[in-house]
Amino acid sequence: MQVTAQQLQIIYPHAGPKAGVFVSALNAAMANRAINNPRRMAAFLAQVGHESGQLRYVKELGGDAYLSKYDTGKLAAALGNTPEADGDGQKYRGRGLIQITGRANYQACSRALFGDNRLLTQPELLEQPQWACESAAWFWQSRDLNPLADQGEFNRITRRINGGLNGLDERLVLWARAREVLGA
Repeated sequence: MQVTAQQLQIIYPHAGPKAGVFVSALNAAMANRAINNPRRMAAFLAQVGHESGQLRYVKELGGDAYLSKYDTGKLAAALGNTPEADGDGQKYRGRGLIQITGRANYQACSRALFGDNRLLTQPELLEQPQWACESAAWFWQSRDLNPLADQGEFNRITRRINGGLNGLDERLVLWARAREVLGA
């Protein structure tokens, strides 16, 4: 099963022409990671929709002051960033449709997608549609979210992606729309 650009535009009414830009890459990424039935696709697309502002953002918004939280301290350490104020927060800011964040996540994603560490030196690759989609699908699979989607455990999926229930209302709206469009 594949999603069409027209279906994406219904699910993501703010996506505009981005739906056409991302549709092929999304379909390939979902197929690569067994996001291959209406329930899985609806949950994945809802989460991706919230995390990316309906395909409008592939790089986390925020200036140096905001991103400094990823540069030093407990959060930076948890993300695998160096403890020094050396720009890791800016370099390994959230990218891709599910916002891969932190050096450790970039490294794990890079090894899964490329078999090497190229994302550590070229983190901007996750801003390209193919890798934005592939990284999101990799993240989904690496957190074992397909079984939760099969069971309709949307809040648990949200917690595994976000660490909490941030943006739950919008995620639920997108999920309902995706389920309707995809017949899930």
